[in-house]
Amino acid sequence: MQRWTGLDAIPDDVGPCVVSIGVFDGVHRGHRSILKRAVDAAKERDALSVVVTFDPHPAKVVGRPVPLTLTDLHRRVQRLADVGVDRVVVLPFTREISEWAPEEFVQRLLVDRLHVVHIVVGENFRFGHKQAGDVELLARMGADYGFTVDAVGLLTGAGEGVPVSSTWIRGRIAAGDVAAAAQGLGYLYSVSGPVVRGNGRGKPMGYPTANVDVAEDIAVPADGIYAGWLLRAPSFENPFGPRTRLPAAISIGTNPTFDGAERRVEAFVIDVIPRDSLDLYGERVSVEFVQWLRGMVKFEGIEPLIEQMADDVRRTREVLEAANAQDPVDSSGQK
Repeated sequence: MQRWTGLDAIPDDVGPCVVSIGVFDGVHRGHRSILKRAVDAAKERDALSVVVTFDPHPAKVVGRPVPLTLTDLHRRVQRLADVGVDRVVVLPFTREISEWAPEEFVQRLLVDRLHVVHIVVGENFRFGHKQAGDVELLARMGADYGFTVDAVGLLTGAGEGVPVSSTWIRGRIAAGDVAAAAQGLGYLYSVSGPVVRGNGRGKPMGYPTANVDVAEDIAVPADGIYAGWLLRAPSFENPFGPRTRLPAAISIGTNPTFDGAERRVEAFVIDVIPRDSLDLYGERVSVEFVQWLRGMVKFEGIEPLIEQMADDVRRTREVLEAANAQDPVDSSGQK
């Protein structure tokens, strides 16, 4: 898959194209129902399937509250490639673009640059200045410019007939319900970042943790203890090899037993012997969440904390063994 950043990066001779447009944060099951339709339509028309996405989030430019992010731009483009689209256009969203009327948006981007023959979007798609354009307007313009429009109904299945959406998934993550979030996403939710040094309290207790420095704009699950996985990138010696996937008990919170103030994501990798063989400092890792185990608790002393941590590890092992039995993964960590 090829990525084009900005209008000028799109080749003049591109086309014909089948286009989908959106932020696609998370590239969740609802998004993929749209994207698959676009990929299939492109094959039927012997055209390129093209996704237009935006960076930064349009809300940041127009002054609306910016939602926490489910996937950074790099991960979003990766997941779009996994769906099978041919090209991704990352459109730097500027104040100028935010002021394009719907007609200008269609003319300058879709017609002049992408030579669009078919558009696939969700039925609630809006575009142009102040989101004045909708699917009905897009279809009318298609009659003038020679393209067709497919408005895909919203995918339900989030419970009580609620549509699967990035907003709903963020709500599940904020509540700590990572299992429900995974159902909406179609994969385990994860956060990424470099491993940095913390206070070093875990190692003397027998539970050294990887302190993952997650960017502030990423959605982090609610405080608590989770069963999950720590994923290491391919090694320098084997850069194209599979990611190493290690079972982990994950803590999110401020370490109330020690009166901590900084909220952290810490992963204790279980069943690694000897402990000193696992040096993660400076590595960029991902932490995948499988299931919430318990809330964050302030313990009266170290001994009850150690006892609880041992139980957390035991339950983590049980949860991950059950999860693998139900939904096994291959050596690359892919479902």
